[in-house]
Amino acid sequence: MSLISKKIKVLYIDDEINNLRAFQASFRRLYEIDVASSAAEGMAILNEKEIHVIIADQRMPQSTGVDFFNVVRMSHPEPIRILLTGYSDIEAIIDAVNKGEIYRYIKKPWDELELTNAIQNAYDIYSTRLELKMKMQELEKKNDELNRFVYSTSHDLRSPLASIMGVLNLARLENSIIDPNNYMTLIENCVNKMDVFIQKIIEYYKGIRAEDEYSVINFGGLLKSSVEVCSIQNPNITFDIDIQQAVDFVSDEFRLSVIVDNLVSNAVKYQKPTEENPVVKLYVKVDEQKADIIIEDNGIGILNQHLNNIFQMFFRSTNSFSGLGIGLYIVKEALSHLGGDIAVQSEYGVGTTFKLQIPNMLKSEKYIKN
Repeated sequence: MSLISKKIKVLYIDDEINNLRAFQASFRRLYEIDVASSAAEGMAILNEKEIHVIIADQRMPQSTGVDFFNVVRMSHPEPIRILLTGYSDIEAIIDAVNKGEIYRYIKKPWDELELTNAIQNAYDIYSTRLELKMKMQELEKKNDELNRFVYSTSHDLRSPLASIMGVLNLARLENSIIDPNNYMTLIENCVNKMDVFIQKIIEYYKGIRAEDEYSVINFGGLLKSSVEVCSIQNPNITFDIDIQQAVDFVSDEFRLSVIVDNLVSNAVKYQKPTEENPVVKLYVKVDEQKADIIIEDNGIGILNQHLNNIFQMFFRSTNSFSGLGIGLYIVKEALSHLGGDIAVQSEYGVGTTFKLQIPNMLKSEKYIKN
């Protein structure tokens, strides 16, 4: 049954029995009504039944309507709350409206048309919120299914790529193919590029799906590992590393390595081909609150008009290199998950500097509990 075809379910709470009877008599044909003569009785009904709109009297013996709604808002946030008052508690009522404890208030004795309109408007809000919640849940489900599909497909694609590379290497070893136009090298480069792209997709998926795993980070080992891998791209690059780590630093090692690996890889990849002394500087300073990380290169730099876009997915600031436009997006996502910040300074033709701040989770409850 759709929301539109449902009868509005109203709970009316009032310690005056005559008011409860009058309400039932006036609105029984329009709504599905439950009544309660106390806040406790009203809460019992809410715990058992689906209610769309709650109407409560402000002045009740053991609890005011505002106090009752303050409790209801925490335990049953979905129903829309309307307050009836015959007293001049205007300050308390305004405060309740501002805090979101009530949708609106109506003076007693109520006007039947005014109250009918208020209930209908409240139900419209209830319906809209419920539909939005359902659509959000459906969207989250579809997004999760899409992520799983992309991850599974990415894994499956790596197998045929490995087979292609195996055939190319075998052909070279056997000298069984004459390739005067160097087509095999072109195929190999395309396969390698696709494999790197697939690995980035898998890296992104793991970054958004992986559970937090906090551990003590050894920046010396982390940077050494990254440098060893990235230096293969350009053996001529000099790495200048300065680490000041007087205290323990706790973070998610997987996401931190993803951040560092991508930034160091970019610093190596986007060097100037004519640069005689290519250098990548890595600076880390750790204290009890955070780690400051600086990654600086003397590469090609980034045009000023591109600086605001470099963290967008698939954005490439230059067509001169084989970048995929996803690395910095992955960096931003992983850094956001860690609660960190990143800033970039660059001068085209001179070089680029990335400055990061990442919180030290040493005193975090999540780490202490582990």
